[in-house]
Amino acid sequence: MEVILLERVAKLGQMGEVVRVKDGYARNFLLPKGKALRATDASRKRFETMKIELEARNLEQRGEAQKIAEKLNGQSFTVLRQAAEAGQLYGSVSTRDLAALLSGGGFAVNRSQIVLNAPIKMIGVHTVPVALHPEVEVSISVNVARNAEEAARQARGEDLTVRRERTEEEEAVVAAEEFFEQPPPAEAPADEASQGKGAENVG
Repeated sequence: MEVILLERVAKLGQMGEVVRVKDGYARNFLLPKGKALRATDASRKRFETMKIELEARNLEQRGEAQKIAEKLNGQSFTVLRQAAEAGQLYGSVSTRDLAALLSGGGFAVNRSQIVLNAPIKMIGVHTVPVALHPEVEVSISVNVARNAEEAARQARGEDLTVRRERTEEEEAVVAAEEFFEQPPPAEAPADEASQGKGAENVG
């Protein structure tokens, strides 16, 4: 299907461009979201009458987005979640969670503006793009940790998903356990005993 873009759409084109897209993408996203019109003669004429208004609205929205961007870009947000020892979350952090987090921080951002290809499923510091406007994108840091102490360690650059080095005390305990857990040489004495009996019988 050919459509006329009513705003800039990433990886597709600029406002006013006629582009060919899959029917499903047009019907399910571009047309209902008001981002495009079907490319008919009537739509082309309609776009020409709307163009000045659309450009003015785009400039206004871009200006508002840039104001938010100046405050939001580079900000760090902490999310506390339960996770396994290796760092795998019991659950995940979704765009809905991040939108609520940003709103709680005073930023008017909806989940569709958060560019997260897949939910976050590991602890760590994740860089997440936020598209405030088709022409304004910023990045935030999302620090996912099990508790505030871990969040602080990750913020300092520590990777908690890697097995940490054992302390000398822990090394000593492990060494002792390995020493005591060695299987007793049960078979050797049994063999010796049988050999000894054999020797006695011969004598």
